[in-house]
Amino acid sequence: MTRQNGTAAESFWKLFAFIKPYKFSLLLSIISAFLSVVFSLFLPILLGKAIDKIAGKSAVDFAGLGQILKLMFIVLILAVVFQWVMNQVNTYLSFHVIEDLRKKAFSHIQAVPLSSIDSKEPGEILSRLTTDIEQISQGLFVLLNQFLQAVFSILETAFFLFLLEWRIALILLALTPLSFFIAKFISKRAYLYFQNQSKSRGEIAAFSTEAIGNAKLLKAFMQDAPKEALYQEKNERLSRYSMQANFYSSLVNPFTRFLNALGYALVGGVGALFCLQGTLSIGQLSSLLAYATQYAKPFNDITSVITEIQNALAAASRVFDFLEEEEMMPKAEIRELPKPVEGCLELSGLYFSYTKEQKLIQDLSLSVQSGQNIAIVGPTGCGKTTLINLLMRFYEPNQGSIAIDGMPYGSLSDHSLRSAYGMVLQDSWLKSDTVLENIRYGSPEKSREEVMEAAKRAGCHHFILQLAKGYDTILPEDGGNLSQGQKQLLCIARVMLRDPAILILDEATSSIDTRTEEKVQRAFREMLKGRTAFIVAHRLSTIQNADCILVMKDGNVIEKGSHEELLQQKGFYKNLYESQFQGAEN
Repeated sequence: MTRQNGTAAESFWKLFAFIKPYKFSLLLSIISAFLSVVFSLFLPILLGKAIDKIAGKSAVDFAGLGQILKLMFIVLILAVVFQWVMNQVNTYLSFHVIEDLRKKAFSHIQAVPLSSIDSKEPGEILSRLTTDIEQISQGLFVLLNQFLQAVFSILETAFFLFLLEWRIALILLALTPLSFFIAKFISKRAYLYFQNQSKSRGEIAAFSTEAIGNAKLLKAFMQDAPKEALYQEKNERLSRYSMQANFYSSLVNPFTRFLNALGYALVGGVGALFCLQGTLSIGQLSSLLAYATQYAKPFNDITSVITEIQNALAAASRVFDFLEEEEMMPKAEIRELPKPVEGCLELSGLYFSYTKEQKLIQDLSLSVQSGQNIAIVGPTGCGKTTLINLLMRFYEPNQGSIAIDGMPYGSLSDHSLRSAYGMVLQDSWLKSDTVLENIRYGSPEKSREEVMEAAKRAGCHHFILQLAKGYDTILPEDGGNLSQGQKQLLCIARVMLRDPAILILDEATSSIDTRTEEKVQRAFREMLKGRTAFIVAHRLSTIQNADCILVMKDGNVIEKGSHEELLQQKGFYKNLYESQFQGAEN
């Protein structure tokens, strides 16, 4: 196969790059396929000779027939052995190639900027990593196991045909280009529909993930019927693309079968004439007819698996489109933060926006000393969470720089940088594991006693002991029957156990009742001593003791100072503060 322009060819060569590391296995597969076909095709010649031994005018040559039958048995055993070897090697090869592809895809997710992940539906990414890769796996196995063997069968059958009778061989070969032309013409159009099918399949996966994840919301707003109607529309579109793809691909097989049947009839007719003329024996005619059938079978095999291969290549194009998305730029110099981390931060002239059309953070500069508690307040969409994303290096600033302890972010490894931070977000996240491992997530070296101590400081030790198996209770990914407040307390204990130099609290106590919040706030005050902290809060009563409050609006810090200083300025913060308390009084 030669390189050519076109998505299918490009996808094939990109997939072949994953096969190259297994060159020995691929070579063994090719040799096994070649020898398996050779021995299989040698049988019709022996069968023809056996027929000639019993079709003569004189008595049957039992001695010669016995020798031929023994040889046929040996050849048959060899054909079966090499067929088995080929199947085993192809299974090993396809499974390992797909394993490498999955590893590459998952590793790529960790390497691309979060903006690349955020711009896609989770179900769409999941579809590419599961359904599409599985489709590639099936197509690759078919390609190695059936397609390759079929190609060898065509070439080797043609060789044996020329050995027996070159004139009849030419008759069959004359029909070959027409078979290839029909197959190529139809499969090229089928590929376009398979691409649409893969894309539509991804859309349904994304839609289903969204609907299942928000099932309560759909019921609360009585959107079950509209969602079902929209799903039906997408499902019908997928069905239409699938039917079109399979219709075109299924046209190949009848056309090639017709040509093969025509070839078989021509061989039988011309061969019979040669037998009457005495230039061909009955045994040789039997061999030629067997080869005519053998010559037709590979074309039928190719056309029967072409649907699978086209589908796999269409799925591969989607996977490789994802894999070719630009990863985060590697740093020219990788350095580690010295221990202990002091937690001094310097933000200089930061500019950032998620899209070019909508500006967000503009020329933000900030100097934070070690141990300072910085509160960030402002209306929704002002850039509070965006600033946190930049501090955690989830996103790179469009312009400007950030330095920690005098070391620029660009010179630090992500692991070293993020190990200095601990985050408690508004949305809690628990993995499917024990309570102990959930708290120890990110700090696997911590002992059970240290985990329990962190849980006590976070105020969740008591309710953990009331669970069925205490700290060894296995939680589902969403936390199971735990309340939102309890899940948040476990996340707080996780950060307390990590004991980072810099804390980021993004509405960390928003899901906790007032009584529990008082306990947690006391634990936070103890933990915040001597540590730099960024506290995002909507309830201004919780950040009055912060060393500095940043008031953000439209991506800019419009006011800065302590709680008392900001009230005296009688600006935006004072209006925000008073509006909250007026709302509470009303």
